[in-house]
Amino acid sequence: MKNGLFITFEGIDGSGKTTQIAAFIDHLKRLSVSYDLFREPGGTAIGEKIRKILLDKKNMQMSAISELLLYSASRHQLSRESIIPALESGKVVICDRFYDSTTVYQGFGRGIDLSFIERLNSIATDRLVPDLTFILDIDLSERTNRIGVKKLDRLESEDADFQRRVRDGFLKVAKDNPNRFVVLNGSQAVNTISDEILAHFLNLCKRKDYAIFE
Repeated sequence: MKNGLFITFEGIDGSGKTTQIAAFIDHLKRLSVSYDLFREPGGTAIGEKIRKILLDKKNMQMSAISELLLYSASRHQLSRESIIPALESGKVVICDRFYDSTTVYQGFGRGIDLSFIERLNSIATDRLVPDLTFILDIDLSERTNRIGVKKLDRLESEDADFQRRVRDGFLKVAKDNPNRFVVLNGSQAVNTISDEILAHFLNLCKRKDYAIFE
């Protein structure tokens, strides 16, 4: 049986990930490609309970290390319980955030040692690495406009300096790993971005010899 493909979407809050994931899934449906969609943190019964703890604004006093370990616990459960089995069955697996968010939010944002986070990411995922990662990039003023009066969770409520470090972190990890990352201008028209994502995905299918028409 063929192995699946693992596609992740990253970016600061308000960057358009949700919209582009929905558009990508529409493309997969038209191509009759079997897929699974997961989100982080969460995606499993245990992970969703952890998600509530992590995003609850009542927990603003949570330490950076506690935050890191909770994200990693949720990710380990998701990887073992859902992502790895789906990939082994040959599906395209889409994840709304994965360990790159931990590298960026807890590493660049919180200042936790990046080498420690890298080791923890590897352990938490059983060394699983996405085949392709899209970063939807917008500037912070655009983020403010898009979020508007939305009720913010604990991470979304962090100050502008934190959000700037997060955005810079995404761009840095993408620059350091050009073979896996695609940075997209999230301010472009939705269809323009969606078409670009599809083109990169189809190119990945060719490189990985992943037959999508079966």
